[in-house]
Amino acid sequence: MAEHLIIRSLHGTGALRRADRLLREVWGTRRGDDPPMALDLLCAFAHTGGYVGGAFLDDELVGVAAGFRAAGHSLHSHVAGVTARARGRGVGRALKEHQRAWAAEHGLVAVSWTFDPLVRRNAFFNLTRLGAQVGAYMPDFYGPMSDGINDGGPSDRLFVTWPTEAAAPPPVSDRDGVVVVDETGTVREAEGAPLLRCATPADVESLRSADPAVAQRWRAALESGLGGALGRGYRVTGFTRSGWYLLARGGAA
Repeated sequence: MAEHLIIRSLHGTGALRRADRLLREVWGTRRGDDPPMALDLLCAFAHTGGYVGGAFLDDELVGVAAGFRAAGHSLHSHVAGVTARARGRGVGRALKEHQRAWAAEHGLVAVSWTFDPLVRRNAFFNLTRLGAQVGAYMPDFYGPMSDGINDGGPSDRLFVTWPTEAAAPPPVSDRDGVVVVDETGTVREAEGAPLLRCATPADVESLRSADPAVAQRWRAALESGLGGALGRGYRVTGFTRSGWYLLARGGAA
């Protein structure tokens, strides 16, 4: 019998405690680690006009997302997580769609969030599947994080926005462009080129455990190559299945 996916807003201390436990499970939070989001903040968001949503397969909570109203008539999605058993079933996409619908119903014009630019699957999902737009590269945005997923190093993030009336994302082609970070994590010179390409590691999460020094070199490379290009006026125009950011000078197609 097929499982039925339902997304709904969460209210009440009991439901929010379940949400807290799920996020700790997803992050692998150990004793002494910082939780992905403190329970008191989940309660505050839910009770003061913020967003806390839960994804249920039948009656089992398998995903949670939470956010707060932000400047520019937007919803900022601060945390989202899906259990391992529910991944690959469209739960993350359904949570994002629910957030966008909630934001539109409350008169908001966009949903924003941050993600680690080194995590390839997140970049593809956010930029290619959803069509979110990169606003800025934010070096060490949260400071050192010890939460079971992050490695305690600089918490660089891409800040993205997703309009509540967004059109379908355009197709992404693996087109030519001058390489600013290659597949070894080496930064290259690309001054003035109209199109750029920036590589990402295949699996930075495993790399952080297997070779932390190499993972940190990748972090520095993206800050210099990708962050530097955005600072010079380039715009991210897509992300390929093979793990490359595509950029254009001045946002040109």
